Amino acid sequence: MIPAEVSALHERLFTIDTHIDTPTASLMREGWDFATAHDFAADGTQCDLPRMRAGGIDALVLAVYSGQAARTPEGFAAVHDRAVRIFARTHEVIRQNAAACGLALTAADAVRLKLGGRRAFYLSIENSYPLGLDGRNVAKFHGLGMRMLGLTHMLNNDVADSSTDPRGPEWGGLSPFGREVVAECNRLRVLLDASHASDATLRDLLEVSPQPVILSHSGCRAVCDHPRNIGDDLLRAVAAQGGVIQINALPVAVVSTPEDGRTAAMAAIQLQLQAKVPSPETQAWSSAEWHRFEATYPNPAVTMDDYVQHLEHAVNVAGLEHVGIGCDFDGGGGFPGLDSVADYPNLTAALLARGWTESALAKLWGGNTLRLLD
Repeated sequence: MIPAEVSALHERLFTIDTHIDTPTASLMREGWDFATAHDFAADGTQCDLPRMRAGGIDALVLAVYSGQAARTPEGFAAVHDRAVRIFARTHEVIRQNAAACGLALTAADAVRLKLGGRRAFYLSIENSYPLGLDGRNVAKFHGLGMRMLGLTHMLNNDVADSSTDPRGPEWGGLSPFGREVVAECNRLRVLLDASHASDATLRDLLEVSPQPVILSHSGCRAVCDHPRNIGDDLLRAVAAQGGVIQINALPVAVVSTPEDGRTAAMAAIQLQLQAKVPSPETQAWSSAEWHRFEATYPNPAVTMDDYVQHLEHAVNVAGLEHVGIGCDFDGGGGFPGLDSVADYPNLTAALLARGWTESALAKLWGGNTLRLLD
């Protein structure tokens, strides 16, 4: 039962989570209804409109995710077409539920939708792989509603180096093509997302982009020494440029895990995918491999206090104006007490119990992100 004062607070605040993988994870499922309440224990999904209402969340950044596969003309064409289909399906779902939600392209759009009692959705791309080698695709996806671009995922691509590629760096940061992509995103006012990117990539991005950057779902390396997380020096650099880190709820990036073969097993799957062309068969193979991996290497136990450690460390290092929420729901994020979008009030209650004020929560939950989106 959500305390009345927490529900009332969420109604007053503008609340947004900047990274959720619902388009790829759920909306592409045959017969899956976004307007119906689902249960995480039953189908593994973490977001739908009823649970958004229950969680008092006003806006989400829906990520069109593409796993890294073959960097060939065939691979680029297949993943590009798939991304376009996911955008089209996401637009269709938003139109079908127009009385309850709408597409947001600016910060003002999201505020307007909230005032009208509707949920707002921004669209992003996670992993620049669907761009292929054609910088004009930035404008194409911008035309489809993309307002945030995640440079990399778990492997290096033609734009930049990833933080978790087992082969190590390929470009030493941004590639020459990546610098073109950054310039085009700056021109179109597309927010650049460095979650998953290597430290060198983030340094390059901060050097060449005059606009602030976002880490849409990352954590603090000082709290959990995971390559996905960032160190304090880079955290300060992001803040100095006006950027924001949105704290991730991915268990292995929240608390440290012993090295038990997990890294090598994950690398083996990634490198096999790198040689495959995206297709339904590749997707089925990948899903089966990741299910086996998760059964062999279950997530570590995480508590709300563990998650709050990242939030408060980021605030202490970067400043309150540079921290937000990006749980990575429907993409592996979540833990007991923060298992779906319905659970956001549990986080607010935990922060209130630690002495957070309404004005501080207003910045964390949405004010900092709206500033970037503006």
